[in-house]
Amino acid sequence: MAYQICINPDCGCCYDIDQVLHSCNVCGELLDVGYEWDSLSVPDSLSHFGCYRFSSSGGVRCFSGVWRYYDLLPFLPLDKLVSVGEGRTILQNAIHISSFVGINSGRFFLQYEGLNPSGSFKDNGMAAAFTHGAFVGARQAACASTGNTSASLAIYAAVTRLMEAVVFVGSGKIAYGKLSQALDYGAKTIQIQGDFDDALMRVRQVAKEVGIYLVNSVNPFRLEGQKTIMFRVLDDLGWRVPDWIVVPGGNLGNAAAFGKAFIELSKLGLIDKVPRIAIINASGANTLHQLYGDGENGDRETGNLRWNGGRYDKIMVKNFYDKMTLESRKANTIASAIEINRPANLSKALRTLEFCNGVVREVTDQEILDAKAVIGAGGFGCEPASAASVAGARKLVAEGVIDKEQLTVCILTGHQLKDPNVTVAYHGTDQKFFDDTLGKFNITSAQFANKPITTTNDQNEILKLL
Repeated sequence: MAYQICINPDCGCCYDIDQVLHSCNVCGELLDVGYEWDSLSVPDSLSHFGCYRFSSSGGVRCFSGVWRYYDLLPFLPLDKLVSVGEGRTILQNAIHISSFVGINSGRFFLQYEGLNPSGSFKDNGMAAAFTHGAFVGARQAACASTGNTSASLAIYAAVTRLMEAVVFVGSGKIAYGKLSQALDYGAKTIQIQGDFDDALMRVRQVAKEVGIYLVNSVNPFRLEGQKTIMFRVLDDLGWRVPDWIVVPGGNLGNAAAFGKAFIELSKLGLIDKVPRIAIINASGANTLHQLYGDGENGDRETGNLRWNGGRYDKIMVKNFYDKMTLESRKANTIASAIEINRPANLSKALRTLEFCNGVVREVTDQEILDAKAVIGAGGFGCEPASAASVAGARKLVAEGVIDKEQLTVCILTGHQLKDPNVTVAYHGTDQKFFDDTLGKFNITSAQFANKPITTTNDQNEILKLL
């Protein structure tokens, strides 16, 4: 009923569901989880899932916002599913933020994934990956992380006791809010010299060598869980398909998962149109934007990299990566969650862009933090990487790519408390803190800052400020 399949159309090798693989053994390309849909009980309408609304006593399908949609990711039996209460998130009609973006009121929504147990979207994928890892009998699970994946892995290991968590982090930036979670939840944390790309390369080698279960997004089961974010968006919109989905792009796991969700929903006849997708890079970690270009004028440095039915230009990618290595080019952005130069899901993201008629943009750290402040003032504190989606939507509206009447959903990937130092610095409680923390990221202003007012400890002086 379920299997693993290489996404390379010229290969298409299939593997059993109980095999632990991160790429095709024949051609090295990424894998999908595939389904024999004709043999499965697929609902005739998405409204079918309304009977599995959140409840603490209705079984795993009511407890989890991932497994609610089990019929659309049935790779294992129901009694094998793992959950810590992930996916109980909200889609917010962001009327206080829509004017900043330039979209008409009532047409702009935020999907707030910061409400997950570990505070980020990663819990959606971790539920599925942990389910598969437990099924194959793994005793240890590992990841490379800029913070959110490690926090998610650690909480699943701590709550379920099914596997020990091993976390690889680079010696570069990792937000303390995220690192504190991995440490507090008992994960074995290994810091190596290098950045995320180095850590991911090493953890993949180690996992293969000693048989540790890898939960990074090269794991196809991780992405099965993440595709349910799109199911919840549709669910909360009354099963309307939005015109646009805007998502931050780091390792490109979400972009890959969202595309797979819409490919499958379309194939099953459960949606009547496909949304367009916009993937937003930080300008300091803009590999996809450099390779893909702006969709109209081509790329400044390399060319128009496209999925091309699965036959994308691998030589172009290799040459680009080789040049980065030769120049010792490292990702550098305040948005640490997307500070990645070699996105593991590049090929799947290209597939998503082709199927969803997508676009790619980059935004500066200044644009990210300004958008973050506006989002926060609207009541939805998010980490910097999340704000890239709103900054990107604003740019696309200004360009005329997104119309102000189009129904647009931006994904907020993580909670504000993931990286509180950046928030405090931007709002300017201390000028030296601002200079030391944000100066190296070329943040020159804080036009949306909510700076605390200092005064003497005198009642009359305080009353004057009220």
